[in-house]
Amino acid sequence: MSMKTGHISVETENIFPIIKKFLYSDHEIFLRELVSNAVDASQKLKVLAKKGEYSGELGDLKVEVILNKDEKTLTVRDYGIGMNAEEIDKYINQIAFSGAEEFVKQYEGKDGAEQIIGHFGLGFYSAFMVARKVQIQSLARHENAQAVEWESNGTTEYSIKDIEKADRGTDIILHIAEDSEEFLEESRIRGILDKYCKFLPVPVIFGTKTEYKDDPSGEKDENDKVKQISYEVPNQVNNTEPTWTKKPVDLKDEDYSSFYRELYPMTFDEPLFHIHLNVDYPFNLTGILYFPKIKENVEVQRNKINLYSNQVFITDNVEEIVPEFLTLLHGVIDSPDIPLNVSRSYLQADGNVKKISTHITKKVADKLKEMFTKDREDFEKKYDDLRIFIEYGMLSDEKFAEKAKSFALVKTTDGKYFTLEEYKEHISAIQTDKDGKTIFLYTHDKEAQFSFVKAAKDRGYSVLELSGPLASHWIQKIEMTLENVSFARVDADTLDKLIKKDEEIPSKLTKEEEEKLKPVFEEVVDKEKFKIEFDSMSETEAPIVLTQPEFIRRMMEQQKLGGAGFYGAFPETYNMVVNSNHPKISDVLNEKEKELQTKKAKQLADLALLSQGMLKGESLTEFVNRSIELI
Repeated sequence: MSMKTGHISVETENIFPIIKKFLYSDHEIFLRELVSNAVDASQKLKVLAKKGEYSGELGDLKVEVILNKDEKTLTVRDYGIGMNAEEIDKYINQIAFSGAEEFVKQYEGKDGAEQIIGHFGLGFYSAFMVARKVQIQSLARHENAQAVEWESNGTTEYSIKDIEKADRGTDIILHIAEDSEEFLEESRIRGILDKYCKFLPVPVIFGTKTEYKDDPSGEKDENDKVKQISYEVPNQVNNTEPTWTKKPVDLKDEDYSSFYRELYPMTFDEPLFHIHLNVDYPFNLTGILYFPKIKENVEVQRNKINLYSNQVFITDNVEEIVPEFLTLLHGVIDSPDIPLNVSRSYLQADGNVKKISTHITKKVADKLKEMFTKDREDFEKKYDDLRIFIEYGMLSDEKFAEKAKSFALVKTTDGKYFTLEEYKEHISAIQTDKDGKTIFLYTHDKEAQFSFVKAAKDRGYSVLELSGPLASHWIQKIEMTLENVSFARVDADTLDKLIKKDEEIPSKLTKEEEEKLKPVFEEVVDKEKFKIEFDSMSETEAPIVLTQPEFIRRMMEQQKLGGAGFYGAFPETYNMVVNSNHPKISDVLNEKEKELQTKKAKQLADLALLSQGMLKGESLTEFVNRSIELI
């Protein structure tokens, strides 16, 4: 075939700047597209050979990425099916350009356009995001095929000519543009290959190439040529058989651990356990999900699930494909059935995506249930690390919440674990109030609230440990789920008010005496922050107890966590509960000298504040000095 030139008939006169504009935010994606095409060409040759439609030697099917900094070129080479002039004209000049037209018309100005490049056959043309000129040199698989070279400098004009080429397959040669010379750096190319091509099913080899001109000294020897080419030793950058592509029956625990380290080389914690996904009907889905040790800040955990399509990395943003709480997991999902090149709103409405999301949720819940049933002791050991994940799941996904009822646990301050129903049964005899409600007492910090926890346990009550960023939301959820159950933090009120019984302890003070004492205590505290109340508690309990109403505290916690703008609607207020049966309160009442009465009231109020870590600065210094004086 003689030299042929042509003009591609498209309405958009120059499609390449438009492509570059759309994809500029993520223009490294060109290398993923070109290497993926090269892998496809290799895989297609295998298929043809298997079907008996290709009888030649397959040879070493690999993809080479060759960087030549001197010539400012980047070459992607495969030994696959190759193309003749007719195929290049069909697949490069016609299909891709018509796809480019459709792309521009449909997605111009819309979010997510950079994810759509492969959808319309634009994979090859992504090369023009970084190249001023692109050449295709190809030798087709057909017997006696003529090798050809296609060339374009980024306009709608192209040329095709016959060339000599020894090896079957295709070279895509990118002459890198001046504004994209970052892609002539070895570290940059290695980084892209590691990100997108780490698990491609065909070996990907990366090497650099240096060219030397004639020896300037003029001295010639038998090794001197017009150009001498030197290759650095190339190395394979990918694992062609990642663990998720293998059958679970063929794998051991150490294989899964090793793959986790391959995915996250900078992570030192071992995952708690894993789930191997392997579905071929009604959709195709493989992958491995790992349960990490979840930190208190759940935001840190996100974007650790990598989404692949036939081993090609697509994204680590999988929020439309898995339920929100599962984004805390780590690992890999691979599915050719997820429509990757469409908008997020389309993904959310897609039937296959919904089925996949539901399936993954079910697999996770089933795995947790299996672990709980099979080895409860081991499950309990892991539970402190699982708790935030399970709470998050129960709050954000109703189907998961329903399944989690059977394995969601609560832990007492004694370190014992119960399911919710077990715990209700365990405490109902002693912690059911006069209205028939079972009260789940809890603490967010058993050391900081030691005095409250001890007082409850001295009464024979059980106290749960419930802490973390989701605790108040989760408590509210459980109260709506379990019948006749209410949660109360141990510092929310006095014990007799938290668990109201029919019998009441009589007060040693009359109402008149309480009214007489009230202004004495109001005088020594901030009346805006502390409300003085009297309660007839046991005389062995503290003279003054500082409490914060459960409802107000929960609202403050939830609004603070959610960043609500009306957080100020719930100011930080406390009840300062005076124990009317404590001897020291009687001492304050009977003190005749006004100054000394005020000092004693202030001392008792400060002791209550000190017990909760709320006495600081000047007030703490004054308390210390007053204590010395009173001694």
